[in-house]
Amino acid sequence: MRKHEEEDTEAQRHKGTKFIFSPLCLFTFAPLHLLAMPIFKYRGYDASGTVIDGAIEADGPKDAAIKIKTKGIFPKEISESVPRQQLLFKRLSPAVLASITRRLSTLLSSGVTLIDAIGSLASEQKGAWKNLLIDIKDRLSGGASLARAMQAHPDIFPDFYTGMVTAGESSGKLTEVLMKLADYLENENNVKSKVQTALIYPIFMACVSVMILIFLFTFVIPKITKIFEDTSASLPFITVVLIWISSVFKNFWWLLLLLAAGVVMLYRWVRKNKKELIDGLLLKEPTGILMGLYMLRFTMTMGFLLSGGLPILNAMKLTAKATGNVVLENKIMSAQELISQGAKLSSSLEGFPPTILQIISTGEQTGRLPEVLMKTAESYEAEFDRKLRGAIGLLEPVLILTMGLLVGFIVVAVLLPIFELNQVMK
Repeated sequence: MRKHEEEDTEAQRHKGTKFIFSPLCLFTFAPLHLLAMPIFKYRGYDASGTVIDGAIEADGPKDAAIKIKTKGIFPKEISESVPRQQLLFKRLSPAVLASITRRLSTLLSSGVTLIDAIGSLASEQKGAWKNLLIDIKDRLSGGASLARAMQAHPDIFPDFYTGMVTAGESSGKLTEVLMKLADYLENENNVKSKVQTALIYPIFMACVSVMILIFLFTFVIPKITKIFEDTSASLPFITVVLIWISSVFKNFWWLLLLLAAGVVMLYRWVRKNKKELIDGLLLKEPTGILMGLYMLRFTMTMGFLLSGGLPILNAMKLTAKATGNVVLENKIMSAQELISQGAKLSSSLEGFPPTILQIISTGEQTGRLPEVLMKTAESYEAEFDRKLRGAIGLLEPVLILTMGLLVGFIVVAVLLPIFELNQVMK
């Protein structure tokens, strides 16, 4: 008996890479709990006794068996493609997602079928990424579209990603959309990397300074100040303060640990329950660095989504989440309501810088809003780099000066009573 792979109409459409455009299918999102059904591989026999191998989406083995029988196939073996416990991903690297997206676009543009392209990428990966790509391939074999297969993993593929893939499949421009997605993801990763790289040295300096001070106050200073405590002479106020701080570190270290844990818990509570208040204060920070970062995210994401052919209302919904600020997110969603009633984007965004509103207005009048937003994003990125370098350049000497003042305080507090004792002895 001849063994062959079962392929339905949806899978054949992937292999032919011909897509029929329908405006109704743009951004038709099903609930994620309906999209995240596991994939089951099966082997069975049809009415003629021919061996059939295939894959199907189902809630469980029993549901899979019922669906297979409705196809006229008598199942012999049914097994889950990739066990669910292997698909419980930790946070995977966005850089790898950008690389996979670019290579998938390259493979498709070379004429490789979608299922074969995903299979090739899976063979190159290890661990969680390999399991993820195998699961997507099995879903494609079971009849799902690429967007539907990716929507089963919302923690890995954001809404804007699957939305763009949906638009690309519907319009027959999946290759171009994937390339744009790769560019966007790489630009976003570059911005994050710049911030992280710039903060590495100051954070390292601050941590080392704190550790040195804790060591000094806990182990070194108590031995030095014990000499002064044994004398009957009155000590300078600065030395008394030093002895008190040292005793706190030595005798109440556990209380300091509890206090530090309490501060961390309080910070998390405030971020969770007072996020709008905190984000509102961040918008007013004097340097303007954070506002520039938010505007960079807004213009880059909005321009990218509009250039990919997404309707402006859907693009605004996805862009609102990408800004990273609840206050701006609420303002963008309020503007979305006004736009749905016929208003223009430039007149609907409340609280945005006047410059960017003028730029958006110009883009709307010329019909080149996506291109204008992308150009504006480049300008904001350059300005953000300049301000970030300036802030970090200022932060480093501030840390050094602070550490110098603390060390100076310790030195003066130790030496001053020694000088006084020396004067008394004379």
